[in-house]
Amino acid sequence: MPEIPLPGRVSRRAVLLGGAAALGATALGGSALANALSLPGAGTRRLADPFTLGVASGDPLPDGVVLWTRLAPEPTADDGLGGMPDKAVPVQWEVAADEQFSKIVQSGEAQAAPELGHSVHVELEGLQPGAEYFYRFRAEGSISPVGRTRTAPAPDALGELTMCFTSCAHFGQGYFTAYRRMAEDEPGLILHLGDYQYEYAAKDGDVRKVLGPETRTLANYRQRHAQYKTDPDLQLAHATAPWLVVFDDHEVENNWADETPEKPDDGFLDRRKVALQAYYENMPLRAGSKPNGIDIQLYRRYGWGSLVNFHLLDTRQYRDDQACGDGVQSGCTDREDPDRSITGAEQEKWIIDGFRDTTARWDVLGQQVFFSKIDLTPGAEEGYNMDAWDGYVANRDRIAGAMADSAVRNGVVLTGDVHRHWAAEIKRTHDDPESRAVGTEFITTSVTSGGDGNDDGNGDVLKENPHVKFYANRRGYVRTKFTEAELRADYRVLPYVSKKDAPAETAKSFVVEDGNPALNPA
Repeated sequence: MPEIPLPGRVSRRAVLLGGAAALGATALGGSALANALSLPGAGTRRLADPFTLGVASGDPLPDGVVLWTRLAPEPTADDGLGGMPDKAVPVQWEVAADEQFSKIVQSGEAQAAPELGHSVHVELEGLQPGAEYFYRFRAEGSISPVGRTRTAPAPDALGELTMCFTSCAHFGQGYFTAYRRMAEDEPGLILHLGDYQYEYAAKDGDVRKVLGPETRTLANYRQRHAQYKTDPDLQLAHATAPWLVVFDDHEVENNWADETPEKPDDGFLDRRKVALQAYYENMPLRAGSKPNGIDIQLYRRYGWGSLVNFHLLDTRQYRDDQACGDGVQSGCTDREDPDRSITGAEQEKWIIDGFRDTTARWDVLGQQVFFSKIDLTPGAEEGYNMDAWDGYVANRDRIAGAMADSAVRNGVVLTGDVHRHWAAEIKRTHDDPESRAVGTEFITTSVTSGGDGNDDGNGDVLKENPHVKFYANRRGYVRTKFTEAELRADYRVLPYVSKKDAPAETAKSFVVEDGNPALNPA
């Protein structure tokens, strides 16, 4: 196929830090986004630019990665169709070893079909392990922004990895500056641990206007995802590095559990079906995660050489309903029922089998809700969150026990959901105060959910939980660096999200040494 012409020279630094304008985009059809991201002198584009949602990559393997885009010249149209016709549209793609695209390594064509929201998921094969690549798309006479991605290292490679992770981005509650700050850290990989988008309609006091009603239909969910994807900071983070993603609850609705909605709702299964379809359409996922009715295969495992195994979990589709009416409860003995599960039996076996067979230096569970025991009620009374692993005690203890008794050399849990930064040492069983630590848990705060936050140190809760070593109520993300000798975690915080362009600083850093599951302040 003919080579895709590049509208203007792009530097590597521009790809990483310049936003969609510097990523090779030109004017986007006269919309507000177009005006913000226009690149003077870069050439002429069609008015109906289909690449308003940017580009992304994900699920990297040693020889390939998934490339994603979704065509939407009118991204936030109420019908969820993005201004696209009811027909498949051919999309050309190119992958190069350099940002100028002078060294094309692969190219091809995919079909953006209406039944998948005109999304494109290109599963590349035959690339070099541990290599950096640049990619772009062309459709309907328009050229997409340029994205940077990389393949996973060869299976026997150790090396090192800088990886950032976050969760919980509510469009209405603030600006997505944390995504831009993550991109500026130039990570090799980004993890998103759930609540990528929220189902709620606009509310009084929102910082930014959320479009559409509470999401219930496929059109609603497509429109909501599209509004999020028009954010230039989110687009930059997607274009900077490959992502590994899992959902939590708000991609469908708050606190759902398998086939049980938060509140009685005869239409919940239809809602779940269309929500998961829209999620797949808008994420750089492989075909193995394409939904089948109300189900989607989300839990999966990716290796980063012999350095890290990422075990990505699903704590929504297979869980028992929350015990004792959900929420924070005291005196709830049902949570200790050995048959209660947040993972389901099949996924639990998959986790434990993965621990048994691992040869990685670090084994990481990327998952959604607080794993360690956390007593949220100061004083003699104990209160636990029934939506987290505290509502499924036996399930948690079996996995913590497997982490201790398997081939796992260094067990790490990465968590989202709670809109706060926390750090904790995982006990083999938290009911025994003398139980030894078997791993560490790093919990990221939100991108925006919860608003600006404050500097309350939550000292009462920390006193109740001596295995918890850190807490911060600001928005941001966690930056990690894995090496063969240690894991370093930097808790990055923003002073505000109610205004644009907040700076980021490190509130606290911890180091975990190889073979020693303890949180050491850096």
